[in-house]
Amino acid sequence: MERLIEKWQDKISEVVIGAKKPIKIGGETGIYFIDGEDKCPNPPVVAMEVWDMEPESWPETLKSNFGNALKDPGEWAKLCVDKFSADLICLRLASTHPDVKNVSSEEAGKTLEKIMKAVSVPLIVIGGLSPEKDNEVMPYCANVAKGENCLFGIATQNNYKTLTAACLSAGHSIISEAPIDINIAKQLNILICDMQFPADKIVIHHATGALGYGLEYTYSIMERTRLAGLSGDKMLSMPMISFVGQEAWRTKESKTGAKDTGVLWEIATAVAYLNSGADILVMNHPKAVNEVKEAINNFKQPTLSQV
Repeated sequence: MERLIEKWQDKISEVVIGAKKPIKIGGETGIYFIDGEDKCPNPPVVAMEVWDMEPESWPETLKSNFGNALKDPGEWAKLCVDKFSADLICLRLASTHPDVKNVSSEEAGKTLEKIMKAVSVPLIVIGGLSPEKDNEVMPYCANVAKGENCLFGIATQNNYKTLTAACLSAGHSIISEAPIDINIAKQLNILICDMQFPADKIVIHHATGALGYGLEYTYSIMERTRLAGLSGDKMLSMPMISFVGQEAWRTKESKTGAKDTGVLWEIATAVAYLNSGADILVMNHPKAVNEVKEAINNFKQPTLSQV
C-alpha cells in the first residue's frame, strides 16, 4: 500500500542565536517525528535557566542539584554547560522586579557580563516581568550584550516597542509572546515587523502550560501555529520556544510529591511540546534535561511497516 506523505508549501524560518558558538533553530519543512515528513535540518535545543538570585520558590529537590552555584550566576551557568550539557543559557533577571529586590539596570548588566565571560554558548535574556522596570533594564542589557546576538524577551502586545527597538539597535533576536491566542501572536509579529525588525529574528512563545495545567490548550495552539507556518503564513512561520521548567516546577505536584515527581512532570511537559513543534525548551532539572536531550536524539515515529 502506497503511503501518502504530506507536502507542505512553505518552511519555518531559521533563526541564528549566539556569536561565539551560534545555534540555528527552525527551518522545518514538515512535522517532527512523522517518518518521511520530519524534515528538520536544525534539531530542537535545550536551554537551562540561571537566575541572578537564588530562587526562593524552587523546592529543595531542584535546588540541591546546583549547590552553592545558586549564589553565583557565573558558576551556575558554567555548571549547566560543562556538567549538564545545556545548549543555551537562559538568564532570568528576577531580582530586577520592584517587588523582589528592585536591582538596577547597571547591576543587571554586570550579571549579564559575568555570564558572557563564564560561558560561550548562546544566551537567552529574560527580564523580571515587570513591564515598566523591564523597559529600563532590557535596553541597557541589550546594549551590554551588543554583538553577542542574544535572544531577548519577552515582548507582548502591550509592551513590545521598547524591547523591539533595543534588539534592533543592538542586533539581538526577540521573543514575542501571546496569551495562547494564534491571532494575537500573528498580530504581534506584524507589529514588530512594522518597526523594520527582521522576521527571521523572531521566536514565538505561546504562554506555556505544564502537564495538567493547560498543556493541552497550549499544545493545540502551537500545533496550529506550526501548521499555519508550513502552509505559507509568513507571520506564523517563526520557530517556537517553551518555558517548560518554570511551569513544571511551580505545580503543587512537583513541590509536594515524591522526590522524582517534578522531574517526571518536567519531562512529560517537555516531550509533549517537542511534538507540537517547540524549537527551544527552557528547562530546570539536570535529569529532565538529560532525558529530553535523549528523546531529541532518539525519538522517531515508527514507519508504517513497523506499525
